Amino acid sequence: MIERLMVKILVLDDEPFMLKLLARMLTNQGFTSVALCESGRAALDRVDGVDTRPNLILLDLNMPEMDGIEFVRHLVERNYTGSLILISGEDERMLQTVEKLVQAHKITVLGHIHKPVKPEALSALLEKWAPSSLDSPKAQKVYGADEVRAAISNGELVNYYQPKVTVATGKVAGVETLVRWRHPVHGIVPPDQFIGVAEANGFIDDLTRVVLTGALAQAKAWQEAGLTLRVAVNVSMDSLASLDFLDFVTGLTAKTGIPPQQIVLEVTESQLMGDARIPLEILTRLRLKRFRLSIDDFGTGHSTLAQLRDIPFDELKIDQGFVHRAWTVETLRAMYDASLALARQLGMEVVAEGVEDRDDWDLLLRTGCDLAQGAFISRPMPAEDLPGWMDVWQERVRTGFANDISR
Repeated sequence: MIERLMVKILVLDDEPFMLKLLARMLTNQGFTSVALCESGRAALDRVDGVDTRPNLILLDLNMPEMDGIEFVRHLVERNYTGSLILISGEDERMLQTVEKLVQAHKITVLGHIHKPVKPEALSALLEKWAPSSLDSPKAQKVYGADEVRAAISNGELVNYYQPKVTVATGKVAGVETLVRWRHPVHGIVPPDQFIGVAEANGFIDDLTRVVLTGALAQAKAWQEAGLTLRVAVNVSMDSLASLDFLDFVTGLTAKTGIPPQQIVLEVTESQLMGDARIPLEILTRLRLKRFRLSIDDFGTGHSTLAQLRDIPFDELKIDQGFVHRAWTVETLRAMYDASLALARQLGMEVVAEGVEDRDDWDLLLRTGCDLAQGAFISRPMPAEDLPGWMDVWQERVRTGFANDISR
């Protein structure tokens, strides 16, 4: 309760009745510092005040004079670090679009609620608020090109592995390799803090080769321990623009003794653009040698259908943005169904990414998706943790997830 007493909430809505209703709901849930504003200008005055700046804003979208979207832009100009809950009578697709816009502005959005607001819907979103929301976010460390290049050269990159499981049986089918940086000072650094640096400075191919080498060595170790898994590795376009990449991959596979059928090369389809002649040659020849090719993050880039037409992929990964909550959001469900149906017609295996909870899993089970990947199953882990996790996972499958509380 102490956190709720501390949090400052601002409710912005041009309807006096709605302001009073929301104020009563918040008070009933233990929030005592609630300010009510009928206009964007009045709300911005409170945002500008040192003592009145809110930690959480309940924002109506459709208002005269200054609508909610314009209000968000003013929050960005003021470097607002709190959270938002969107409230509107607009349709679901409109609310989803605005939510994406707010996220693009790097402002935390807890979710959206349709009018008329129900207390239980508001309560569910307020539960997402955490005490850390009161603190200003720490600035993310920015790494330079020389630091990242040195990390590659010094062997500081390590592979984590996220399981992929067969939906129909729960059997572990394989893993996706996800690189991390074991920084000597800062500990484990996530890929979004150094992959872009490597891409921008022309050494992503070096990074890709290090990751692939480590992944195949690990696949060999698992094989010798009696564990046969497909191992997927993300492949950069810089690698696919170099003709010797095929020789590197085939040579490495032959050296480790891993069958090509157990290696999945995942290519992000938004990267497959421009002059595709060399990548097309490399990918086609890899496919002829029985390596598996996967089109990653399907539906998020350009010329998606053209890539499926031109390149012999045999696996399609439905992007997590179309999987999580597709069981309840009509737009997401339509995109998920369309992706699944397209893959089926093309004879491709389908992996659904972003399976976050039991409801996501149940959707995949009902619709006959082949493979699942996501936090409901497991987050990425070091290789040595996989055998222990598999024992726990098999028990979860055996009991039908009876002990899970993810619904």
